[in-house]
Amino acid sequence: MSKTSLAVSIGSLKLENPILVASGTFGYAKDAAGLNSELGPFPLARLGGILPKTITKLPRPGNLPPRTCETTAGLLNAIGLDNDGLEEFIAKKMPYLRSIGTKIIVSIAGRTAEEYAEMAAVLTDVEGVDALELNISCPNVAHGTDFGKNPAECERLVAGVRKATTLPFFTKLTPNVGDITVCAKAAEQGGTDAVSLINTVLGMAIDWKKCAPRLGNGMGGLSGPAIKPIALRMVYQTAQAVKCPIVGIGGIETIDDVMEFLVAGATAVEIGTANFYQPTCTQKILAALPDAVAYFGVNDVREVIGRMLK
Repeated sequence: MSKTSLAVSIGSLKLENPILVASGTFGYAKDAAGLNSELGPFPLARLGGILPKTITKLPRPGNLPPRTCETTAGLLNAIGLDNDGLEEFIAKKMPYLRSIGTKIIVSIAGRTAEEYAEMAAVLTDVEGVDALELNISCPNVAHGTDFGKNPAECERLVAGVRKATTLPFFTKLTPNVGDITVCAKAAEQGGTDAVSLINTVLGMAIDWKKCAPRLGNGMGGLSGPAIKPIALRMVYQTAQAVKCPIVGIGGIETIDDVMEFLVAGATAVEIGTANFYQPTCTQKILAALPDAVAYFGVNDVREVIGRMLK
């Protein structure tokens, strides 16, 4: 069999492979440079793409500590979108990010639909920005999920961004709804190039001896292996409801996890929490991906996408 093609497309965004690292779990990538595993050095350029930590128009201090708490098979976080703001990101973070040699997909969050559009317009002209991800689903900031829960507002926000930028973009949706396909359809109608599923699941940890929550914010977003069945279910349901590509997120750590999301309908995946406890897992996944695709007797990963639905 000829060499396996791992390339996928999301709108006008061409990815060398479908393996991305999720926003908020890879910092601004510089700290991950020079990682080594039993497979040797891991050039970050091999990744299909990198999503840096979500940025906002103005700097944000984030939530009060403690901001993270380990749980059974997962991690609760309430970081609160701590970041230095759009201008600082462009001036201080983008020079390194654009030097890596892979696609840079910038995650943005705003207080209003107009602010999302404004940020998108600014980033359109920034060298090295290949795409955007609209974070309309953060459970750890006030009103952070409003746009991801109201389909009319979701469509309005996405449509505004579509008018403001020529960049391809993903819309990241919250699982903290009754039916995620409703807002997925709204985002598609608004003109998104893809929907990213899922953001964290709202949860809580309690110190019963103190009768107090373990997170400074009270509640936080649950990520990691514990949410994978939820994410898979939502990707599978959404793949039957929309025509736009889906980026699968939630508890992905191994090649088996990746393949489950792909056959369920995801075009690409984002590895998140696993980066904290197994930072070279993406290297192992990429090494195993060609053989996993070949299992189906094909040499193009695109022939695996949505196979379960066919």
